[in-house]
Amino acid sequence: MSDGPETQPCYDPVFSILSAKVCSGYNSRMSEWLQVATTTAQKQDAERIAAALVDQRLAACVQIVGPITSTYRWQGHVESSQEWLCLAKTSREEYAAVEAVIVKLHPYDVPEIVATPIVAGSRSYLDWLRSELRSGSTTNEE
Repeated sequence: MSDGPETQPCYDPVFSILSAKVCSGYNSRMSEWLQVATTTAQKQDAERIAAALVDQRLAACVQIVGPITSTYRWQGHVESSQEWLCLAKTSREEYAAVEAVIVKLHPYDVPEIVATPIVAGSRSYLDWLRSELRSGSTTNEE
């Protein structure tokens, strides 16, 4: 006999993954918030991307960390270089626009652009995040 409603893993169509979270009482906006990471070779490029994302209200906050050392395979060779890491706090709803801005401003042929779901956070921070994005702002004039 079951202790409650039957549960099953949830399929996330946005990221095409099978979530470990179960569907009982499941909200379709599983993880509304994302942290999007990209790296640049120059601090100025990171600053330009961060400013554009925040100015356009596509990210509430972008942290720039570095320099960091990245080791990767590029064109058949193992490379190592210093880079600057940008961590943008945004929503799933804004992801496509965030990616488009990064691609437009990024000097790399193949920039790293990866999104990680934010699965938990303080209520006050997540409320602030929502209020600073164009999709969540009630004062947005766009």
